[in-house]
Amino acid sequence: MPHVNTLLECIPCFARQALDAVTEAVPDPSRREPLLRRLLRNIADGDWSDTPPAMAQRLQRSIREALHDADPYRAIKDRMNRMALDLVPALRARIAAHPDPREAAVRVAIGGNLLDVGAKTQIAAEDLPAHLETIWTQPLRGDLDGLFQEADRAHSILYLADNAGEIVFDKLLIEQLPAEKITLFVRGAPVLNDATAADAAIAGLPELVPVLGNGSDAPGTILADCSDEFRGWFDRADLIIAKGQGNYETLSEVDKNVYFLFTVKCPLVAGRVGEPVGSLVVKPARNLLEDEE
Repeated sequence: MPHVNTLLECIPCFARQALDAVTEAVPDPSRREPLLRRLLRNIADGDWSDTPPAMAQRLQRSIREALHDADPYRAIKDRMNRMALDLVPALRARIAAHPDPREAAVRVAIGGNLLDVGAKTQIAAEDLPAHLETIWTQPLRGDLDGLFQEADRAHSILYLADNAGEIVFDKLLIEQLPAEKITLFVRGAPVLNDATAADAAIAGLPELVPVLGNGSDAPGTILADCSDEFRGWFDRADLIIAKGQGNYETLSEVDKNVYFLFTVKCPLVAGRVGEPVGSLVVKPARNLLEDEE
């Protein structure tokens, strides 16, 4: 599968990330311009042959350094988690009443993937309830049956989380899977609004499955940047469930049994996976490879 490198069309998203961070975190307008110029230089000087998550990792490190804040999106993550938790009772009831509770849980887990401050196509936490009403009628594109067949036959499953808020809905899906086989991995350090161990704890996931950090601050899974411990788990896993576009962009070339679950958020990814923007995708890596041949 071709390397998911950064394209020219990706650059405006990085510039928007920089602008959003500066606008949110710097009250004094006179300080914003020099800081933004510094961050834009970081983008211009980056290695555009690398993956978008690798570019974003370097940009976000510069943002944290410039703001002197190790977790500048913490308040946003807390708001997303609270909103998601408020919706859990109704969603759990709806999943239980659905003709296929497993399918319903997948819809909810993927629907929460739009809680992503790094993407151009995103929703605010307060718009989440209305958005979730739309997921019940959208087609699930990919191989849902294959996902559950693989989960049932696997001995070891890695579940790679993506965003805060979304991780609350991941718990609803994990409840429909053989949880005793699952180890959940989150980011090893804060980046954007990606989920860390703190967000997994808020979601109540340690009560259900082991939760570990992957040792990296990339908004994706760059194996070379992850800890030896994580790579060991990754190599031994029979099935890997990878949430979010960032994990797709960093793991689509890996020769493993990976199922990607995400909402398609940009035209470039839409073209690669062969599905329109806004699609709810449940695709194995082999399926994505066939689409590109």
